[in-house]
Amino acid sequence: MLFKQIPGLTEQKNILLNSVKTNHMAHAQLFFGPAGSANLAMALAYATYINCTDKQTDDACGECAACQKNGKFIFPDLHFVVPTATTKNRTKDANSAAFMKEWRSFIQTNPYASPQEWGNFFGAENKQLSISVEESRSIIRTLSMKSFEGEYKVLILWLPEMMNASSANALLKILEEPPAKTIFLLVTQDPEKIITTILSRTQMIRIPSFGDEEIITELSSRNIDAERARQIAYLADGNLNEAYRLVHEAEVSNGDMFRDWMRLCYKRDLGALVQWSEEFAKIGREGQKNYFQYGLNMLRETLIFGHGGEELLRLQDDERGFIVNFSKVLNREKIEYISRKLNEAYYHIERNANPKITFLDISLSISLMIK
Repeated sequence: MLFKQIPGLTEQKNILLNSVKTNHMAHAQLFFGPAGSANLAMALAYATYINCTDKQTDDACGECAACQKNGKFIFPDLHFVVPTATTKNRTKDANSAAFMKEWRSFIQTNPYASPQEWGNFFGAENKQLSISVEESRSIIRTLSMKSFEGEYKVLILWLPEMMNASSANALLKILEEPPAKTIFLLVTQDPEKIITTILSRTQMIRIPSFGDEEIITELSSRNIDAERARQIAYLADGNLNEAYRLVHEAEVSNGDMFRDWMRLCYKRDLGALVQWSEEFAKIGREGQKNYFQYGLNMLRETLIFGHGGEELLRLQDDERGFIVNFSKVLNREKIEYISRKLNEAYYHIERNANPKITFLDISLSISLMIK
């Protein structure tokens, strides 16, 4: 992977580039970013740059043998340790090496994906993933060997928070006294779950969530029209993996639908609300969940605006105008009540409740509260 394939994050990229250029690479680094961030993608791009034989000013060349192999994640001096679990086809020895083919395919498709998606991908649906003590011992054996092609051996450990105490402790010595020319890149979503003795041996690299404009740019490069990309970026709230998921959902104009729905609730037009429940049922469960999530985001923006945070609003044009007017009829208590109802409706839809009944019930509740 190359840095240029990751949208935005110029500051973080420059920090990593300069560490290689000045030969000030910490031997153990912790890439910390929330779900859907570029924490893994940045580690992959950094690993590529470290062993590139024709480094450019702002990225790896992408053309040399090392870059070509790193692009397929088959460079012999790039090693991975990832959380795993037993599956129907592999009931023992379910370590990283056993699923390396699946892992390479998985990150090639989407380096922003979630641990749950990884488990589903290799056949461990609904199982708890972990990194065992045997994995830590395997790391020690692997890194004790000389490098094959690259100047550095690079090990990417995805989600070290899934190591138990035994596996984490087994890794301490090699983290403290690594072999020469060895770089550890730990990638985490939750550093608070990592034991302090591991944290103290790493240099933390903070990877922020994506901004709306970065997500819009990325989606636009995939031929998503500007208005749709903007709406998805708003719903994704910095999570690029969520943005990719939303791209594949049925295209629904949540903005227009939500504004019209609230106006009907305000008017208490029961006949129209019954008709809307019929239309709501047609958009599919994922679309229904997205719709309620959009409503929760709009209520959050209304609350921010009502408390003097106009400059913090992420909305534009019609949506912004709606928030200004909406805030005139909603106080904090009403916003909290409607938010609670939307969360309940989301929960029920997720568990296969009848969408017509769910939508009509919440519509009537909001109608009684909104005036």
